[in-house]
Amino acid sequence: MAIASLLAGCTVGPNYHVPDKAMAKSPSANRPFISGQEAAFDQAPLPDHWWRLYNDSRLDGYVQEALAANTDLRAADANLRRASEVVREVEAGRTVQTKLEAAAFGADVGGYTLTVPLDLSYSAVASASIEYPLDLAGGIRRGIEAAKDNREAVEAARDQVRVTIAAAVTRNYADVCSANLTLAATRHVLDIQTQTLSSITRLFKGGRGTAFDVTRARTAADKSAAAIPEIEAARQASLYELGALMGRAPADYPKELESCIVPPKLGQPLPIGDGTALIRRRPDIRASERQLAAATAGIGVQMSKLYPQVALAGSAGLANSLSNFFTGPSFGGYAGPLISWAFPNRKLIHAQIAEAGATADAASAKFDGTVIEALRQTETALDAYAREIQHDEALDQARNDAEKSTEQANKLFRYGRTDVLNVLTAQANLAEAEAALAQSRATLIDRQVNVFLALGGGWEE
Repeated sequence: MAIASLLAGCTVGPNYHVPDKAMAKSPSANRPFISGQEAAFDQAPLPDHWWRLYNDSRLDGYVQEALAANTDLRAADANLRRASEVVREVEAGRTVQTKLEAAAFGADVGGYTLTVPLDLSYSAVASASIEYPLDLAGGIRRGIEAAKDNREAVEAARDQVRVTIAAAVTRNYADVCSANLTLAATRHVLDIQTQTLSSITRLFKGGRGTAFDVTRARTAADKSAAAIPEIEAARQASLYELGALMGRAPADYPKELESCIVPPKLGQPLPIGDGTALIRRRPDIRASERQLAAATAGIGVQMSKLYPQVALAGSAGLANSLSNFFTGPSFGGYAGPLISWAFPNRKLIHAQIAEAGATADAASAKFDGTVIEALRQTETALDAYAREIQHDEALDQARNDAEKSTEQANKLFRYGRTDVLNVLTAQANLAEAEAALAQSRATLIDRQVNVFLALGGGWEE
């Protein structure tokens, strides 16, 4: 009891704080992004609901529906509720514990060989006990601390699901519109090639061309036509994926989006903030940091086993034959401290403490790794987006040049100043340029979503 008195009010084990040498506190991590200096970016903070930067009410409605009905998010919410109940369960360990017991039984006096009637004796026992753990070494308090930290880690994991869902909805929405834009470009080229095929066929019938010219023209048109089903399949897959993200059956995908030909477009540079804001905002970093806090509290849980476990307890009860059950001698009880101490087996406890310390070290390494990976993903996404803008500008110029070249070749061909091969070559270049530009426009939006996903926005309620 003297040792217990000395321990009163103590909580053994290290008190958690973010390690001073953690990557999250490094100056190199808390700075503007290296790849964020391009004109495409703004150093302003990322807004909570970044998809609203597209000013598209339909996209906003799809994201909100997905955040309300997505099955992965429903599962994450259930995991969070379970983690909350674990906290309540651990907290109950520091409250008063009561126990009620009662039993009645009968026994015969004599044996089975006796011929006399059995003499039955009836007895009963009833008791009530109460126990209050003092938690002098703070083991229960550390357990509660670890449970709360784990709950916050699960909450951050739920938030990461929200981030992923918002990005996936935006990506598939853009994919549908981009696919329709690619279809329009492919059909435009196909129309030009079909008109050329008709002209060459008429010339051939009039004796001014060859069958070879007709075959080459038909091959070019067939190639463009063959690309259409693949684009339509990709568009339909995005529609199905979008419906699934919104918690809908495949038959209920958003059919009103089938005709979208204008992909979402930002009217401003991307607001990206800096490394400090990224570390605060990314849910996976928060989850990793909370796991480190829980692991640190786990050291205290194991260290508390080195000291006596003391509880205040009391019990009162009745035990006697039924006929004398409520007489004075039937009553009994006790009140006082209950002490348990695993003193002889301290090697086991020290091993458990070392195990908890190793777990905390692993959690610390994971925390640093998560911060490094978040910064790497963000820098990579920013650079890829800036480079894709340059790529898109070059492809746009190439498409314009190919379109002008095709017009010139057709004009020269009508006046007999060039042959059909030059016309077909110009049209093939236009087809490639149209397809490349359409793909670049889709990739550009994909790169935007990658930036927003890397920045970790969209989990806020």
